[in-house]
Amino acid sequence: MAQAPAPSPARSIDPLDYQSLPRPVAAMAKEFADGHHIAPHSHKRAQLIFAARGVMTIATGHGAWVVPPQRALWMPAGMVHEIRMAGAVSMRTLYVDPRARGGRLPATIRVIAVSALLRELVLRACALPVLYDEAASGGHVMALILEEIAALPSLALDLPMPRDARLQAMCRRLRADPGDARTLDDWAREAGASARTLARLFQRETTLSFADWRQQARLLAAMARLAEGQAITRIALDLGYESPSAFAAMFKRALGTPPSRYFRAGPAGAAASIDGLDRTLPS
Repeated sequence: MAQAPAPSPARSIDPLDYQSLPRPVAAMAKEFADGHHIAPHSHKRAQLIFAARGVMTIATGHGAWVVPPQRALWMPAGMVHEIRMAGAVSMRTLYVDPRARGGRLPATIRVIAVSALLRELVLRACALPVLYDEAASGGHVMALILEEIAALPSLALDLPMPRDARLQAMCRRLRADPGDARTLDDWAREAGASARTLARLFQRETTLSFADWRQQARLLAAMARLAEGQAITRIALDLGYESPSAFAAMFKRALGTPPSRYFRAGPAGAAASIDGLDRTLPS
């Protein structure tokens, strides 16, 4: 008599339980309260961190990335990162063996535009048995997920951090208070360097000008505050804009939809806003 297959283990919400499973992809669904902070950590496996609801800010020593609803962040294996939740967050995480897909997985962190297909595949993956049958539909779902991750474009929802110590100190303070209106000349006097030197370093180490970096910091801060339900007027003034209309124009120019509609749009609206991004990074 053929031996019955071993029962699949119960689905856990502890990431450690997914790092050594005998499957190339393991899916975990977890809910988080507004303001929850996951301390710096790393995993043996790479991750696709998907925001089905809410906003996550994910930071490493190299920069910060904002993951709004219907977007996902690819995190390579072994990279130390921390996560902060803005609003109640429904996180769907795929833990991917670095050897999956022949090891041909993205080597850098990136926020990706989640297609309608990938969204449904991720949700399906979270409903499969932990030890799904690799030769049946479960295995096909996971294989298609890996192909979608490799094919989808990266989005410019990142805030790169410079290596220069003077710029790092300045950027940390601007991340804590994006509404700080001091000019580069002001910062240069405090740093004991010329504004021209700081401007050249900014461009070389972040690929952004000082003005563009600060606008990106304000945009990412605004997305987190909107997810918390803060009023647009308050956000605009706190972030240094002269009026809510000036803030709304910046937001729409960058993300393709006004701030008043961004978190009401749902999956279709969020997908539509992808086309409005100022920069799309090569895959």
